[in-house]
Amino acid sequence: MAIIRLGIIGLSCSAITSWASTAHLPYLLSPRGRSRFAIVALCNSSIDAAKAAIKAYNLDPTTTRAYGDPAALAADADVDLVICCTRVDTHYALSKPSVEAGKHVFIEWPLTHDVKLSRDLVARAAEAAAAATDASASKNAPLSSPPRTVVGLQGQLTPVVAKLRALVQGGTLGKVLSSEVRAFGGTMDREKVKDGLGYFGDSKIGGNVFMIGFAHLFDYVQSVLGEATDIKSHLQLQRPEMKLTNASGTVTGSLRSDVPDLIAVTASLTPSRAVQQGATLQVRFRRGQPFKGEPALAWWVNCEHGEIRLLSPAGTGLHADAYARPVTIDVHRFGHEEASKAGEEAVVSKEEWTWLDWQEDNQLPLVARSVAQVYDEFYEHVVGGKERSYPDFGDALRRHEQLASMLGAWEAEL
Repeated sequence: MAIIRLGIIGLSCSAITSWASTAHLPYLLSPRGRSRFAIVALCNSSIDAAKAAIKAYNLDPTTTRAYGDPAALAADADVDLVICCTRVDTHYALSKPSVEAGKHVFIEWPLTHDVKLSRDLVARAAEAAAAATDASASKNAPLSSPPRTVVGLQGQLTPVVAKLRALVQGGTLGKVLSSEVRAFGGTMDREKVKDGLGYFGDSKIGGNVFMIGFAHLFDYVQSVLGEATDIKSHLQLQRPEMKLTNASGTVTGSLRSDVPDLIAVTASLTPSRAVQQGATLQVRFRRGQPFKGEPALAWWVNCEHGEIRLLSPAGTGLHADAYARPVTIDVHRFGHEEASKAGEEAVVSKEEWTWLDWQEDNQLPLVARSVAQVYDEFYEHVVGGKERSYPDFGDALRRHEQLASMLGAWEAEL
């Protein structure tokens, strides 16, 4: 099958954090990834920085071109797919040339740091796709694949979330009546961040607890239950002072944060075959650690004939690094108490979930497995012709609109 040639913006060997190297590169350099994708270009802050990354990650310098300008990368006819893994406030400027050039484009979440810019990028991508379709039709040629967009909301694709979705959609528990989520995280500590991550306290940057930790959770919850409507939120900034620490953990300074660190949401769920009219969703997310001994994430789905509980002790990042301790799903089937006493059926049963065989066979790090699934499903869609199953720019914009409405209401109260 065809190989998709890709260029990466932001595969750095000097950044404080490098999501590109920890979450993207393991799959792309695995046997399965190499059979489907080829890294042919890197674009960093300069050509020299890109060359340094090519060397640091043992990429082939004879087949991997180095760029310091995103427009030059966008003009490279040998690049099919452009990946943007940089700080969120640079996403728009760095990705726009490739979107306009008609490339496939994969941007990590958040799409941009501003909802208006997200709308603009979505519109530009639609224009590029329409232009590609018109160009193909004018040549009386078979319709080639128009440029596709991808966004890094990979939590909705994880096997544990897929298992929960199957339980909800399966029908044996009846319709969803309500759901409640209690979560803690976003940063490792309630008060401190590494000194290179001080921008987590600056809402204008767009990379923070609300836009990353909470948003990922809010997205995969809705991927299971359906879209939330009539959203009413209460946001609070409980700890405006954010302490900065160096590599050894010593506090080196502090800054004033303007990012809410407690998010409480009540909403209605869109009625469907699996969700009752008027079903309620409640989500509470607090930055930092939970009460000692409590799980970082507890998620209940109350249905007509039973209730589902997901527990993630180590974190809310089901899309990333929550798997240091087992993530479990239990189901309480109502009305089975008497049967259980007779030994016929358990009142509460554990629902098993597993990683896909190829995720384990390729020995992918846990933090990289969900991103790998996005790549795999993108490939199956573009090359294999399967229906799209990964999140795209349009999905990202819906989340941005929801988040912007919450922030807007909060800011209006200040």
